[in-house]
Amino acid sequence: MKRFLLSLSILTILKTFSSCVQKTYDRKVRFLVDVNQMAPIKSCGLRVSNNPLSWDQDLEMKPIVKDSLYSVAVTFNTGYLGCEVKFVVNGQFELQNQDNRRFAFDIEKDTTFYSAVFDRQNP
Repeated sequence: MKRFLLSLSILTILKTFSSCVQKTYDRKVRFLVDVNQMAPIKSCGLRVSNNPLSWDQDLEMKPIVKDSLYSVAVTFNTGYLGCEVKFVVNGQFELQNQDNRRFAFDIEKDTTFYSAVFDRQNP
């Protein structure tokens, strides 16, 4: 009987700690990419590792300066501190056979600003 109660106690403790859910926050990010060397631009998009986006489909970016500078804003609801991204121009992924871009959300400000030059790693 003691063994049964001990086992039941251990299972209860394990279940309590394993059912914790990570708190999530809204994280706004403004992405900006310079695609000047790729003109003419037919499409410019973004692929991201975190929801609501994915690696399977581009999020369309809008031109600020046609064939030069594109931007998009995204709000992530996440518990992660950052995410991974790649830009896609005219159906071509940047940084082929290289690591994804990684960045951290700016938790001190309302919006994180992420700027990049297409197909060049940030220093």
